[in-house]
Amino acid sequence: MARLVLADASPLIALARLGGLRWLPVLFGTLVLPESVRAEILDHGDWPGQDALRKAIEAGALVICDNDDTPELPELDEGEAACIRIALRHGGPALILIDERAGRAVAAEHGIAVAGTAAVIGMAKQCGLIPSARDAFEELRRGDFRISDEVIQAVLQRVGEIGHA
Repeated sequence: MARLVLADASPLIALARLGGLRWLPVLFGTLVLPESVRAEILDHGDWPGQDALRKAIEAGALVICDNDDTPELPELDEGEAACIRIALRHGGPALILIDERAGRAVAAEHGIAVAGTAAVIGMAKQCGLIPSARDAFEELRRGDFRISDEVIQAVLQRVGEIGHA
């Protein structure tokens, strides 16, 4: 069965702000968004990158999927829970792009692979889609995106932008 790649809101918002939505089809093919994630990123407020997300959906790079309501995952927000439910329903290999620690932990408990915004930036650098992961992280930090120094350092080390300690 083909690998299913789902995305929660946080990585999509961060990547849209970076101009990184164009990396996603190269790295993953088509991404699936639960309806609750689509609503979270498009139906509330106006923010930089929102129009790029609308265009990616219209172009078919991001495909909307109906939410599922089982199993109950009350400790998570609906977008995170919907991604996990859809991956479980799929039954085959799945990857969820998700940043929130609780959602990552629950997905891992269910045997679902996860990657966050930092990992996507690292993959983009390794595939030659961006010249500098460091510049991408600096751009994110200029906004309100929070990411630990340890995670940034690990990615920069992995992609060869800093030496091994």
